[in-house]
Amino acid sequence: MRVLRWVFQIAVVGAVVGLLLVLIGNVRSNSSELGIPTGYDYLDNPAGFPIADSDFNQRQPVRDAIRIGVINTLRVSLIGIVLATVLGTLIGLARLSQNWLLRNAARVYVEVIRNIPLLLIVIFAYAGIALVLFPRITEPWEPLGIAIISNRGVVVPWHDASGWGIVAVGAVAGVVAWLVARLRRRHADRTGTPARSGLWGGVAFAVVAAAGWLLVGADVTLPELAGRGTTGGIRMSPEFFAILFALVVYTASHIAEIVRGSIQAVPRGQAEAASALALSGFQRSWFVVLPQAFRIAVPPLGNQYLNLTKNSTLGSAVSYFELAQVTSISVANGAPAVPSYLLTLLIFLAISLVLSLVVNVVNRRLALVER
Repeated sequence: MRVLRWVFQIAVVGAVVGLLLVLIGNVRSNSSELGIPTGYDYLDNPAGFPIADSDFNQRQPVRDAIRIGVINTLRVSLIGIVLATVLGTLIGLARLSQNWLLRNAARVYVEVIRNIPLLLIVIFAYAGIALVLFPRITEPWEPLGIAIISNRGVVVPWHDASGWGIVAVGAVAGVVAWLVARLRRRHADRTGTPARSGLWGGVAFAVVAAAGWLLVGADVTLPELAGRGTTGGIRMSPEFFAILFALVVYTASHIAEIVRGSIQAVPRGQAEAASALALSGFQRSWFVVLPQAFRIAVPPLGNQYLNLTKNSTLGSAVSYFELAQVTSISVANGAPAVPSYLLTLLIFLAISLVLSLVVNVVNRRLALVER
């Protein structure tokens, strides 16, 4: 039986490889007959199109356009993952609230949003909110005097330092915060005193980040109106706002159900034990229930993060220049379709594999070790 199983598996693999070879051969022969190149020399050709909200010049090569598309995809995906996780967690907690109004409002949100096609939410966010609801640039909203909101986009305060310098400062501050929190937990294990690792880690992060901010000479620039435009700060274009808003709102509705189910999967005795220790409702959720719930929620959350990243391709519906949009325009301008879309597929595959790796590492780190 073992030999038969191995023979069957080898036969299946051989059939798949053979089918792929046939398809590749057909593509090459058909492309050769039509005079369509199958290589990647086109990456050095001028792109022939501009990219909004960037300093990209249409005379630059296609490879630079693809690089900007990848950056735009990663930008909207990473920001969307963070915001969707926060919003989804809050809505998931609201679904279990004792307050009737809050509980049912969260339920309506989840049931309505997750049953609407994401593409419609993207279009509505662009045509109904960014271009219609937001005021004109001549009469913008200026909340607290630190932001400018109009149909030209949302402009918020930003720094004027090097991006890599800020990333380095954040990375160093994160490592220091992790080390301090770990030392506090070890100290608590030895002495029995409260660890308060989150508080100590947060303070360490703030101190190191402030010192690094001064070291790199960064400063904050506030947005200001300048005629029919703005100066200072950083602008979120209407297209970026639309795809980010849609991804966050839609994905949060799914994350909320994951959080709700994970909390309900935590044994009720855990919450009862926390109540017996006179912990408040916030302490019971923060220190007892949520840590155990997120251990359960990590695998399905990883699936939602992957879906959000792949759904970022819907940004092409509102002309947001993410990777798929850049590839489509490149093909329309003469780039060979098969190599172009194959490259896009491989880039998305690489992004998804890295994201899956991170989620798997976190999952293994949080998994219960049975003895």
